[in-house]
Amino acid sequence: MRFLSGIILVLLFVCRLPAQEVTNNNVEQALEDLAEADELETEDDSYLQQLAQLRRNPLNLNSATLSDLQVFRVLNELLLLQLIRYRELLGPFQSIYELQAVPGWDLETIQRILPYVRVGPSQSLAEDMGTRLKDGQHSLLFRVAEVLEQSRGFTPDSMGNTRYLGSPHRFFFRYKYTYKNTLQFGILGDKDPGEQFFKGAQKNGFDFYSFHLFARNIGKIRRLAIGDYTVNMGQGLLVYQSLAFRKSVDVLNVKRQTEIFRPYSSPGEFTFHRGAAITLGHKRWYLSAFVNTRRISATSQIASDTSEFEDFVSSILMNGLHRTENEAARRLNTKEFGVGGSLQYRTSNLQVGVNAVHYELDRPLIRQPLPYTYFQFTGKSLTGISGEYGYTYKNFHVFGEMAFNPGGGTAMVHGLIANVDRFVDVSLVYRKIDKNYHTLYGNAFTESTTPINETGMFMGFTMRPWKHIRVDAYADVYKFPWLRYRVDRPSDGKDFLLQLTWKPNKEVEVYARYRSETKALNYSNAPGNTRFTADIPRQNWRTHISYKVSQAITLRARAEAMWWDAKGQEPEQGFMLYGDFFYKPWQKPYAMNLRLQWFETDGYNSRLYAYESDVLYSFSIPPLSGKGFRWYTNFNYDIGRKISIWFRLARSFYPDQTSVGSGLDQIPTNHRTDYRFQVRYVF
Repeated sequence: MRFLSGIILVLLFVCRLPAQEVTNNNVEQALEDLAEADELETEDDSYLQQLAQLRRNPLNLNSATLSDLQVFRVLNELLLLQLIRYRELLGPFQSIYELQAVPGWDLETIQRILPYVRVGPSQSLAEDMGTRLKDGQHSLLFRVAEVLEQSRGFTPDSMGNTRYLGSPHRFFFRYKYTYKNTLQFGILGDKDPGEQFFKGAQKNGFDFYSFHLFARNIGKIRRLAIGDYTVNMGQGLLVYQSLAFRKSVDVLNVKRQTEIFRPYSSPGEFTFHRGAAITLGHKRWYLSAFVNTRRISATSQIASDTSEFEDFVSSILMNGLHRTENEAARRLNTKEFGVGGSLQYRTSNLQVGVNAVHYELDRPLIRQPLPYTYFQFTGKSLTGISGEYGYTYKNFHVFGEMAFNPGGGTAMVHGLIANVDRFVDVSLVYRKIDKNYHTLYGNAFTESTTPINETGMFMGFTMRPWKHIRVDAYADVYKFPWLRYRVDRPSDGKDFLLQLTWKPNKEVEVYARYRSETKALNYSNAPGNTRFTADIPRQNWRTHISYKVSQAITLRARAEAMWWDAKGQEPEQGFMLYGDFFYKPWQKPYAMNLRLQWFETDGYNSRLYAYESDVLYSFSIPPLSGKGFRWYTNFNYDIGRKISIWFRLARSFYPDQTSVGSGLDQIPTNHRTDYRFQVRYVF
């Protein structure tokens, strides 16, 4: 009753308030769903960097190619192709308002991209080349962050030593030069909390350095990357390293769509390549190739019989943390080499291509011998080959990729996006990945984080039955033919979502969402050596309200509830309530926002996720579990046109606990406070 009465009081209060889409709700929900599925926040801020760059230099719709337009996550492939076909048929756009005449484009879609696009005459390549190196923008960004309470890892023992070797600060800097979307280069450095700085394992300063040089459209050289870059092939069965969403309320964005090579300038230390890459184009043919050579961190093992086996690694580490002596010893201890390429043929309606990648490790990867790892990749080398396609006919777009490992398993993803009516769009995705199919950097549209051991069908639709109402829904049914982590039998699952959005005007948006998912899981308290596995249902309900009170003030509120295995042996439930206040006066150099949040869950299984605004190019999606309160505030001030500062302060309070966190990150208090300070200089 306390839970229900709390929800009713908040909803009655916020229904009297007005809200604008401070950020795109669909993108926020997709990031929340991704964090929940992977149980890890992504450090890939490239998407936010791209949007910030496009705000300063809007994309010219009269010269933008399909790959240029794919930066907009709110636009599916069918909408992008409709825009290009409209431009080819009727000539250059005369006004930005002409977008309303493009088939399939509605006012809501146009409003989302308006800050990032423009209409104007196309600039010739010769004019553009003369200004690339002198008329671009330099930016220098520095960020420091810290948790103010002392955790176990920083607490000295009787000898005065700490488990974490470095300071509790996180330092990050990034220099970048950008000219529109045709030239970009820069360098960054990142030190995580607990890592050493100019001493020990990090005598050169930052634990992680990254450099990139990326150019577009240099004659027949369409893309050129030197340093760090990402590779994105097909539908992610071979390799896809840029940020990609899986199931979300944006049910039409089911296709992996971005450039095959992209510059990498994010603090994440694993999902990128280091070396060189190039794409050559002639008429409708495109040839791409890359070479990757770098060191990665891995858990190394010494063979018990060195006469028969060599030293090996048992796992590849992706978190980039090197805080303790053991973590520092694993830092960059394994060499990785990779090569690959792609040959594509493209027309306005058709795209077909073949892709191939090959990776080598200097030591074999031999995983811990557990039943669920029986079919996973082991060895020194891995090769993958795939074919991809995409075809548009009227209002239908089909796409897919088929891949295999020579001598190993196969995988396939096939999809459809269709505008079946002026007010109805649908999407379908079928995938089938063998249990012995292997990939190091795959990221396909699957239930699992890595494409392996899965068969499933996803069906989604978007309907606009009335002017201000939109209905989004999906159903996903899947099965896993072999065992998985924490699932000691072949299993299946199903996932359903229904969301109703009401947007009567530009100031108000309300959506209500219900999601139900059922997947198998081992029970932790099962007796004996054989674990008891059961199908665990999980239901989630959410209501979100946003209201723009005035030109300067926007309010948002959310109520959310979770039921995990409600009728099972270990049921859990939880809820969360929060309110947001955004203040950004028109043509003023400052802005701020504030969130107040209350949450209660029975445990970690009923945890909840909520997107949090942060300093520029950053965001947070912390898991919320237990009983507590949380607040955070952000402040931004522009000191003239060149210097901007951001400050964020956040605090979580758990009244019924004596500590926060676990392991070496455990804090012996019932609260946790952290801050971030960031300054950017543009010149």
